[in-house]
Amino acid sequence: MTILDLLDEIEDIVETASTVPLTNKIMVDGNELMEIVKEIRISLPDDVQQAKWVRDEKGRILSEAKEEYEKIIVEARKQADYLVDEHDITLAAQKKADAINKEAQEYSTILKLKTYDYLDKTLYDMQGKFDELNGKYLNELFNYMARTFDNMGEVLQQNRDELKEMAVRTKNGEEWLYEDKDE
Repeated sequence: MTILDLLDEIEDIVETASTVPLTNKIMVDGNELMEIVKEIRISLPDDVQQAKWVRDEKGRILSEAKEEYEKIIVEARKQADYLVDEHDITLAAQKKADAINKEAQEYSTILKLKTYDYLDKTLYDMQGKFDELNGKYLNELFNYMARTFDNMGEVLQQNRDELKEMAVRTKNGEEWLYEDKDE
């Protein structure tokens, strides 16, 4: 499952959860949510592997550019050696070799810069996706869980307070009926 699928599953759990009577709260299986969070953590390395692949591709592209550069240099040298017999031809060949060398270096530089731009864009997009996932789902989930536990704590404290009041009334011999505080 992808991370987005797992987050959709969490959303489904929250949307279909049973409600706590007399409150706006829901009950969810904490173990089920924690299993999904674990699966999300396990799925993250796939995105890390994709970033590694991008980095490895950069090396391959740069290696190919270097090989092409070296081939052009070797070819330029062969041409220069062939034309050494005459001085004018040698000078022309040297100029051509220099131009080819310069062109190869410029091509190599352009290819490197394009590779860096591509890698930067890919990493930027990936970073944006991680930030989006974190901001959109994980923070909401953890904030929701914190609010749920806080509300449950308040309800439990109210129940304890009511029990203490009932015990005091019983101890004092008072008769009482359960009073609904919401009425």
